Amino acid sequence: MIIDFHTHTFPDRIAASSIKVLEDTSGTLGFTDGTNKGLVESMKKAGVDMSIILPVVTNPVKTSHINRFAAEVNETTDETGLFSFGGIHPDSEDYKALLRECRDLGLKGIKLHPDYYGVMFNDIRIKRIVSYATELGLIVLTHAGMDIGLYPPICCSIDSIIEVLRDVQPDKLILAHMGGWMNWEEVTERLAGEDVWIDTAFSLGEINWKDKSNHPPFHMLSDEMFVRMVKTFGSEKVLFATDCPWADQLDYVNRIKSADLSEAEKENIFHKNAEKLLDL
Repeated sequence: MIIDFHTHTFPDRIAASSIKVLEDTSGTLGFTDGTNKGLVESMKKAGVDMSIILPVVTNPVKTSHINRFAAEVNETTDETGLFSFGGIHPDSEDYKALLRECRDLGLKGIKLHPDYYGVMFNDIRIKRIVSYATELGLIVLTHAGMDIGLYPPICCSIDSIIEVLRDVQPDKLILAHMGGWMNWEEVTERLAGEDVWIDTAFSLGEINWKDKSNHPPFHMLSDEMFVRMVKTFGSEKVLFATDCPWADQLDYVNRIKSADLSEAEKENIFHKNAEKLLDL
């Protein structure tokens, strides 16, 4: 069983244009066409049984519409293996009603992306969302660290994460990109032992640059650093994730399988932790 806890798709009518904009912004190339069908094809090739789709709400007015579309995706989960979370924007009106709608629609979690909001993760608006989502039993998965297409600033920094953990005490908080993209040493030093999960999204292998001869000096985790982070955090706190279409699911599956980890640790990462969080 393999569950990819961090993927993205777009409605068919805007998938091509959305992928192009994001490719141009980030300087990287996608591995699928950004559609649900493209993700299902990637899953079959990689042997992934379920993918969690994470919508990013960039327009607060569209929050409810996006969440209702997510619920429609989940009507065919048994056939497709696709299960969508909801999303919310810190400027959305009546955030409590929107979060209750997520719960009532059967969306088991929400995705936050402070960088796209232009809001720090420890902003009171996000704290309120995380607090009420926790009260409702929803998983909260947030982008953490640098964003390859939006740097700088870093809106979900280690300091802001620690402040939210202290003030809100969420019990189902997942920090994407191994806790903070391009900030892994500090993540390991300061967040190991905290009540958080981290996912492997867009953190392994090589970046698929459009121009391989001229690109920013960014890099992924080394194999050794990845294993060290798993050992430090504990495999029961790490979730398999790719950020597909921005990473190749098959490559990530193979990298985890070949990592210097025990079979029990790999099972935790591939599916057991996800099953616990999703209550499967």
